[in-house]
Amino acid sequence: MARFQCSSLFSDHAVLARRKEIRIFGEADAAVTAELRDDAGRLLASDTAPSRDGRFLCLLPPQEAATGCTLTVRCGDEEAAFTDIAVGEVYLAGGQSNMELALINADEGAACVAAHDNPLVRYYNVPQRARWNEEAAEANRTARWTPVAPGTAGDMSAVAYFFAMKLQKELGVPVGIVDCYWGGTSVTCWMDEETLDSLAEGRRYVAAYAEQSKGVTMAAYLEKEKAFLEGLDRWNRQVEALKKDNPAITWDEVIAQAGYCPWNPPAGPGSPYRPGGLYKTMLERVIPLTLTGVLFYQGEEDAARTDRYDELLFALIRLLRARFMDDMLPFLNVQLPMWIDAGVQDTFTWPRVRLAQQRVCDMDRHSGLVCLLDQGEFNNIHPTAKRVVGERLMQEALRVVHGKAVPQAPRAIQKYRDGNRLHVRLTQAVTAKAEGNLLLEIAGEDGAFYPADAAIEGDELILSSPCVARPVTVRYAYTDYAKVLLFGENGLPLSPFWLQ
Repeated sequence: MARFQCSSLFSDHAVLARRKEIRIFGEADAAVTAELRDDAGRLLASDTAPSRDGRFLCLLPPQEAATGCTLTVRCGDEEAAFTDIAVGEVYLAGGQSNMELALINADEGAACVAAHDNPLVRYYNVPQRARWNEEAAEANRTARWTPVAPGTAGDMSAVAYFFAMKLQKELGVPVGIVDCYWGGTSVTCWMDEETLDSLAEGRRYVAAYAEQSKGVTMAAYLEKEKAFLEGLDRWNRQVEALKKDNPAITWDEVIAQAGYCPWNPPAGPGSPYRPGGLYKTMLERVIPLTLTGVLFYQGEEDAARTDRYDELLFALIRLLRARFMDDMLPFLNVQLPMWIDAGVQDTFTWPRVRLAQQRVCDMDRHSGLVCLLDQGEFNNIHPTAKRVVGERLMQEALRVVHGKAVPQAPRAIQKYRDGNRLHVRLTQAVTAKAEGNLLLEIAGEDGAFYPADAAIEGDELILSSPCVARPVTVRYAYTDYAKVLLFGENGLPLSPFWLQ
C-alpha cells in the first residue's frame, strides 16, 4: 500500500485562507487528488498533483468565505475526508512568551473559556517540540483544529484569541489561528540555517551558541534540561498556589514569597533556544500553508544581544514570505512595551528594539506595527492584560490587509529648528494626561541628550533646554521603563521616535 498522509493542518474544522491559492499538502508515494465541496456537496475546486520525494502539493483556486465545506483527498484507493471545513482568514501567531501566554492565564481568560461560543473562530496549536524524533512526529500527526466553544481555547494564545474574536465580528467571516511560538526564544530560533548563514549577525548568533554549548553531549544536555524544567515547574506551582490563595496578590508580593523565576535554561544540542532549531521542529511543519497574514510578538530575548535587530527581523519576514510562497504576506508586529525589573538600572536596550521594529515597518509596505508603550508593567515582563494587544493587532489587520481607515498611534513625522527651540510635527494632536516627565529629550551637535522643556500646540511639540543652545536631534521614550503621559486624540499613545 502506498504511503499517504495529509498534514494535520487539514482535519475536521480546519480553516482555509480565502481569496488566495489554497495549498493542500502532505506525504504520499503516488499522485494525489484534492477536492473542496460546499455544504450542498457541489464541487468548488479540485486539483491532482504528483508525488515528489514522498510529498504532494495540490493547488486549489481562490475561494470566497464559506462554512460547512468538505475536503476530500485521495491517493490511489485511499481517501481522507474532512468535514466542517471553513474558508476565511488564517493567521500564523508567532513569537515568544507574551504571544505564548495562554488565554486561561490572561485577564478575563477563565470567564471567556467558560462562556464563549463562536464556531467561526478556530485554532491549531503547533506541537512544541525542541527535537525532531518519532514522538514529535506523532504529536504533529495527531494535532487538530479546535473551534472556540465553552471549555475550549484555554490553551490558545490570549493575544491571538482576542485578535480573532474581534476580527471575526468585524469581518463576519471564519477566522483561524495557527499558534506557533515558544517563550524565551530569539528571532534566530525561527530562521533556517541558510538564512542565518547569509547574515553576519546570524553567523555571530550561531558561533556564540556553539561556543556556549561546546563539548555538551545530548545526554548531558538532557540531564541539565530535566533539572531546569523541574525547578521551573516547582516555581510555577508555587506561583499558581499563591494566586489561588490570594487572587489580588501583586507581582511584588509573588516575588517576595516565591522568588524570581529561575530562568536559566541550559545550552546544548537539544535546546529549543539554539539558532535555527524551532524552524525545523515547528515552523517547517506548517509550511507552505496558505496564510492571510502573520502576527508576531517577539524581541524581548534579543534586546540585550544585538544592535541589529532590524536586520534579523527583516530577514525573518523575507524568509516567511519565501517559504509561505507569498511575496506580499502581511506581517503584523507588536512593538515592545515599557518594562524593567525592580532594582535594575535602565539598560536602554528595549528602546533600541522598539526603534528597530519601527524601522522594519517603515521599510516594508506590507507590514504593520502595534504601539504598546502604555501597556507595559513595572517588574512584570508578562502582563496578563492581553485584550488590548489583540484588539490593536486587529486594527492593524484591517488597515494593512483590508485597506480600512482605522485609529493609529500618533507619530513624529518631521522636525525643524527655530533658534534654540526644536519643533516636532506629529500626525495628530496629542495631550499630556498628567503632569510629569514627558520623556522628551533633545541634543545638540555633540550628541549629548538633555530632558526637554515642552510646549504642546496641537500636533506640534516645541522643545528647548537651557543645556542645549542649538538643538538638532530629538528622541522620545528612550528608556526601558517609564510612565507614558502623551496620547493622541484617539486615546492611543504617542509612538517612540528618534529624529536625527
